[in-house]
Amino acid sequence: MSGAVLLGTIVKILVMVGFVVNVAALLTWYDRRGSAMMQDRVGPNRAMIKLPIIGELRIAGLLHTAADGVKFFFKEDFVPPNADKLLFALAPMLCMIPVIALTAVIPMCDDICVSQFWAHGHDGNLFFPAMLRSGVGCPFPTATHVVIDGAVAPLDMGILFVFAFAGQGIVGAAIAGWASDNKFSLMGALRASSQMVSYEVTMGISLIGAFMIYGTLRLDDMVRWQGENTWGIFVQPVAFFLFFAAAVAESKRIPFDLPEAESELVSGYFTEYSGMKFGMFYFAEYMEVVTSSMLLVTIFLGGWNLPFFHRDGLTIAFGDEMLFHTNVPHIWMTIFGVVAFFGKTLFLCWIQAFVRWSLPRFRYDQLMKLGWRVLLPASLANIFATGIGYLALDHATAYVKGGFKVAGDVTQGLVAILLTFAIARIIYGFSSPVRHVRNVVGTSAEATAEEGGTKVLPMQA
Repeated sequence: MSGAVLLGTIVKILVMVGFVVNVAALLTWYDRRGSAMMQDRVGPNRAMIKLPIIGELRIAGLLHTAADGVKFFFKEDFVPPNADKLLFALAPMLCMIPVIALTAVIPMCDDICVSQFWAHGHDGNLFFPAMLRSGVGCPFPTATHVVIDGAVAPLDMGILFVFAFAGQGIVGAAIAGWASDNKFSLMGALRASSQMVSYEVTMGISLIGAFMIYGTLRLDDMVRWQGENTWGIFVQPVAFFLFFAAAVAESKRIPFDLPEAESELVSGYFTEYSGMKFGMFYFAEYMEVVTSSMLLVTIFLGGWNLPFFHRDGLTIAFGDEMLFHTNVPHIWMTIFGVVAFFGKTLFLCWIQAFVRWSLPRFRYDQLMKLGWRVLLPASLANIFATGIGYLALDHATAYVKGGFKVAGDVTQGLVAILLTFAIARIIYGFSSPVRHVRNVVGTSAEATAEEGGTKVLPMQA
């Protein structure tokens, strides 16, 4: 392994793990802030820092997240007297470590071409370890350049690695409930195990149609196929929504939070946990939201791709008609790819947080029926329909295949328009002045008088 590859691997690990951890922390804040906005409440505003000149610094409630993290370290680490000490301590690790391991196979950008020669300053000293060259980038290693993969560990069976490690969360939840010596914890563990097994079946089968289209199990090759053709959500829309629903159920969040329903099971399989052990369970849930969003972006939303951006720059074309082309330096294409990937991930994290505070909780029988009687048959039907469509397209004429190529370019244009409108709307929203509308609610007597008063029965008169 060369020095450039080793340095690139370290940087990729720091970026991916740092992003997951920090976004998970921000999601704990947004759950409070966003729910308060949706329910017309004040939200987190108590934690503050008093400064001499500025005064009270609250930062929109962000200090609550920092305060929670600090409190987890100092709270008492309670262990039930009859609990299995080893398994009780091991369960939080089994829930948190696999979530971090998943980020190893998820690519954040396309392959990076790095010069193997060290740049020298005027005095001959080394000042920059590697330089990204300009131009179209190098798809293969050469005598002067080395290619660094966009993922920490680009495995040929990357998606199987994802399913293997994602399934470890079931073990952590089951061990936590059994080792706690608490009937509510055990019931929550049984619910979590059955729920996660049920929805992992749908999650895996829903992707088979995408594998048929992409023709690979490597996540980076899936993203490249989408960059050359169209995003996966346009060729597998049913699979996208099935995988999204199963991913939300896997994270055990509302409306799928039956394993930890406080109205029934106190707090589910981590009822007996406190201190940092509880913090690991709590934090792993939000990290699952981030990693599931990363997978959705990689498989269905083009990964690092932006509309009409390719390895060699910006190319606007519809079919064989070239409208515009310009070369973009490789370093800028890499930066655009990283920003696009993480931006799409943040958007899906926001969607999942929005779903949490928009839908009511299912009953447990409804939860299981949804998984086995609705999502699973729909995923099987999607495989059948995808197979028929794939065979039909494989035997289609060149004219039909060209039409699908144009349709793919049109979807790229549609995405470009939507992204432009969304960015403009966000900029306008932040730059426009805030308008406070006061809505005064009157008393029930005033509302009754406006409606004509109360009805008086004949006997009362």
